[in-house]
Amino acid sequence: MTSTRTTEHDRALLAAATRGDTEGARAALAAGARVEARDAEGRTALLLAASADHVDTARALVAAGADPDAQDARDDSPWLVTGVTGSVDMMRVLLPANPDLTLRNRYGGIALIPAAERGQVDYVRALLRATDIDVDHVNYLGWTALLEAVILGDGGRAHQEIVELLVTAGATPGLADGDGVTALEHAERRGFDRIAGLLRAVR
Repeated sequence: MTSTRTTEHDRALLAAATRGDTEGARAALAAGARVEARDAEGRTALLLAASADHVDTARALVAAGADPDAQDARDDSPWLVTGVTGSVDMMRVLLPANPDLTLRNRYGGIALIPAAERGQVDYVRALLRATDIDVDHVNYLGWTALLEAVILGDGGRAHQEIVELLVTAGATPGLADGDGVTALEHAERRGFDRIAGLLRAVR
């Protein structure tokens, strides 16, 4: 009987996190929901809240001891997903929970890499200022954040700013991908003149 009640409370917590119902989440926890309860895809309440950018709900879950590093079946975690959403507010809510900055997603990347790819300028800037995350981390594809910003970016203003932020933070422009091609060479091949100029200046 207790197990059934717990399951119901767990489901209530997950549902509340999904819709950003902070008071509902608190009520479910008070009723006995496990803060690390998972749905069928292995997602915790904090991951659900982070994915939907429900900042207040995430703050309540962190206060209740939720793990920012709990990974689901796809290797996403609350912390890693901030690099996808680009939510600076969510990043700041999770930082006091001491997320693992080296945690890898299913591509072997850390939070910085998808943010660089997606042109999340404000997030990249805030992350580099607030943490000592490895700017030269290499994912399973053989790409750093700098390489990914050039290879998968569009060469526009956002990616230009990200390249500048990464280089200023100490990213190594000469690191090549698995085929031996550097970010500068990729930028030149794609006609990203502004980015190529930034990279030539720091060679």
